[in-house]
Amino acid sequence: MNLPPAPAVEAGGAGPRGSAGRQRRRREPSRRMHLIVGLGNPGPRYRHTPHNLGFLTVDRLASDEKIRLTRKVAGSLVGPGEIAGTDVVLAKPLSYMNLSGEPVRSLLGHCKVKNDRLLVVYDDLALPWTALRIREKGSAGGHRGVKSIMETIGTDEFLRLRLGIRPQEPVDDGAAYVLAPFGPSRIKQLDELLERAASAVRLIISDGAAKAMTVCNRRAVGSETNEI
Repeated sequence: MNLPPAPAVEAGGAGPRGSAGRQRRRREPSRRMHLIVGLGNPGPRYRHTPHNLGFLTVDRLASDEKIRLTRKVAGSLVGPGEIAGTDVVLAKPLSYMNLSGEPVRSLLGHCKVKNDRLLVVYDDLALPWTALRIREKGSAGGHRGVKSIMETIGTDEFLRLRLGIRPQEPVDDGAAYVLAPFGPSRIKQLDELLERAASAVRLIISDGAAKAMTVCNRRAVGSETNEI
């Protein structure tokens, strides 16, 4: 697969073919390209469930930006393209949620992207339904997919877009709730949530995380008071 590469630079003079001075410099990690990873579980059974909001956001971005998510690379379904004038790779790990770390680590290496250009999009039961939060680092907050990424790449310093899924009524079994299909009322609200999530990603890419947090991190009624 031909993901957007950093250009190879030839060092040395223009000597005869095969001369020792004609060498290719090793590619350095890209300081510009963004790797946007949506978390979820593969398969139609999980498609319209709260735990797949990361997948659904990446699908929305791919549709809006005419990016084809058709290639399998590094344990993920990926699509290279451009958003807001910047090279991006959209990705959906094909491992199950709790094993997201290894595909993300492999993608970072394959795409030559540094951690500060990684954006992970995922559902968050700690936030009310339809709330958005952007964070530059911090704990996994009980999210096993994010925990897997942090443990595998060895840092918590990467961008996250958290999408709230907590309903107004108490949730007795969180594991069952995140894997249950959306009800009719949620389906009606889903399109607007995905559009806002996609817009937040575009703003992060075009204006940076600090500006995006100012615009998007609006506290919703019932959200947690202490965020790390």
